[in-house]
Amino acid sequence: MISPIVKLAAIALAGTAVATSTAVAQVKLPPTVTMTAYDTGTSGFNITVAIGKMFKDKYGTDARVLPAGNDVARLQPLRLSRATISAMGAGVYFAQEGVFEFAVREWGPQAVQITLSSVACNGLSVAAAADTGAKTIADLKGKRIGFVVGSPALNQNVLAMLAFANLTAKDVKIVEFASNNAMWKGVVNNDADAAFTSTIAGPAKELQTSPRGIFWPPLPHSDKAGWERVRKVGPFFTEHTATCGAGDFKDKPVQMGTYPYPIYTVYGSQAENDVYMLTKALIEGYDGYKDGAPGASGLAVKGQTKNWAVPVHKGAVKALKEAGAWSDDQEKYNNALLKRQEILAAAWTDFNKGSPSADPAKFTEEWMSARKAVLAKAGMANTF
Repeated sequence: MISPIVKLAAIALAGTAVATSTAVAQVKLPPTVTMTAYDTGTSGFNITVAIGKMFKDKYGTDARVLPAGNDVARLQPLRLSRATISAMGAGVYFAQEGVFEFAVREWGPQAVQITLSSVACNGLSVAAAADTGAKTIADLKGKRIGFVVGSPALNQNVLAMLAFANLTAKDVKIVEFASNNAMWKGVVNNDADAAFTSTIAGPAKELQTSPRGIFWPPLPHSDKAGWERVRKVGPFFTEHTATCGAGDFKDKPVQMGTYPYPIYTVYGSQAENDVYMLTKALIEGYDGYKDGAPGASGLAVKGQTKNWAVPVHKGAVKALKEAGAWSDDQEKYNNALLKRQEILAAAWTDFNKGSPSADPAKFTEEWMSARKAVLAKAGMANTF
C-alpha cells in the first residue's frame, strides 16, 4: 500500500513536470524567416547569414537576408511586416527617439525593441587610411570623412568619435555616399580618408589589404574628458579594447569604443510568442552559428549587454529569464524604457494633431522642439 506521503510526493513531482513542460516550450519557427541587415560583406550581414544557416540546419526554417544600405531601408520591411527581424546598429536608438532621419512625417518615434545583441572582441570606431598619416583622432582635422545618406547611425557615430578630440563636422570635409559599401569603396579609391565601421567588417579588411592600408586612431580610456564628449554625442558608446579585426590587433590591442552590434531588432507590436521563439532559437542554436562569422560569438546569452538604451521585447525577456540571464534590476530598467517609448509615441500623436508645418525642414524643427518639451516635463533625458 502506498503511503499518503509518497502519494503527495508523486503528485508534487507530476505537477512540477507539467509546469516545467508548460514553461519551457520547444522552439517552433515559421517555414521562412526574413531578416534585414547592413550591406553584403559587413560583419552584421555575415553574422545574420550564419544565423540563417543555423535556422535551416537546426529548425528546418529557410532564412532570407535582405541587405540594405541605411537604417530607414533596414527598418522599413520590418515596419511593413515584410521582415521578421532586423540586424541594426545604433540606428535602432535613433528610430526609438524619433530623431535625424526618423524626425520626419513618414516616421517619428518607433516602438523598436531588441532580442539579442553582440559585443565581442571587435571594436566600433573610425578607421583611417594609413597613408593619411593620421595617428590620433585629432589628426583627422581637415581630412575627408565618409558619411552615408539616410544613415544617421553611421554619421552620428563619426561625430561622436570626432568629439573625443573636440572636433565637429566643421573641422573635417564631409563626403557623402549612397550606402555603406559605396563609402568604403570611396575610402579605398582615395575619395575619402576615414569612415566609421566595425574592426571585423569586410570593408575594413579590404582597406587593410589595399595600397592605402588601415589605421585605427585610439580613444584612450584614461582621457575622461574626451569620453565625456563622446557620450554627449553618442550616449550609447562604452569604452572597449579591441583585440581582433583588420589590423595588428593580436599584438597591439587598441583602446576605442563600442556598442552592441548587430542588435537584433523587432517591433513592440510583434507577438510575444513569436519573438520568444526567435530569441529562444538564437539562444539554443548558439553553437550552430558562433563560429560562422567574426563577431557572432558575442551573441552568447550570458554576455548580453545589460540596461542599454533600447528596451528588450517582452518575448525576448521571457527567453532570457528561462536562460537565467535576466534580473529584477533589468526588469525595472526595461520598464522605464518602455515607458519612455509610450511617452514619445503619445507626444508624436499629439504633435501631429496640432497641424505641424507642411515644410519638411520646419516640420522636423517643430517636432524636435515638442519632443524636447515633453521629455523635460516627464523628467527624462534628451541628448539631442
